[in-house]
Parts: sequence; structure tokens; C-alpha cells
Amino acid sequence: MVAQKVTIINPTGLHLRPAGVFCNAASSFRCKVEFRYKETTANAKSVLSVLGACIKKGDTIELVCDGEDETEALHTMVSLIEEGLGE
Repeated sequence: MVAQKVTIINPTGLHLRPAGVFCNAASSFRCKVEFRYKETTANAKSVLSVLGACIKKGDTIELVCDGEDETEALHTMVSLIEEGLGE
């Protein structure tokens, strides 16, 4: 298991379009990809789970990847967030 904290920088947070980008990227990995925000743990491969966490600009989440390609998944997901999720 690997984990890293990252701050959401895109102006609208994880609304529908960036949440879709986020989930599509997470779904491309075989490992389990989740994130923690406050007391919530969300499945990064589920758009409904991501939207339900209500992540806004400036919020810090902890990405957690567990499985055979966990290191690659964590690196990719952190990079995607740091680049603004396409916005």
C-alpha cells in the first residue's frame, strides 16, 4: 500500500467533468484506488463516490493505492491532480 496527500487546485474542485477524468484514470489500474477526505473514504473508480465526497478547490485529500500496480497508479493520480484534471 502506498499513499500521498495532494491538494486539489482546479477552480471547481471535483465536479462532474474532472471527477470523470479522475475516475477514468483510476479505473485504468488493477490496484484498489481510494482517497480519504476528513472522515470519508471514497472509491476513486466510482464517479458517484467521488462526487459524494464534495471536494472543492484547496481541499487536501490522501490518495491510497493498494495492489500490484500501486506505485504507478499513485504517481499517475497525483500528477493528474497537480495538473488540474484537464481544466
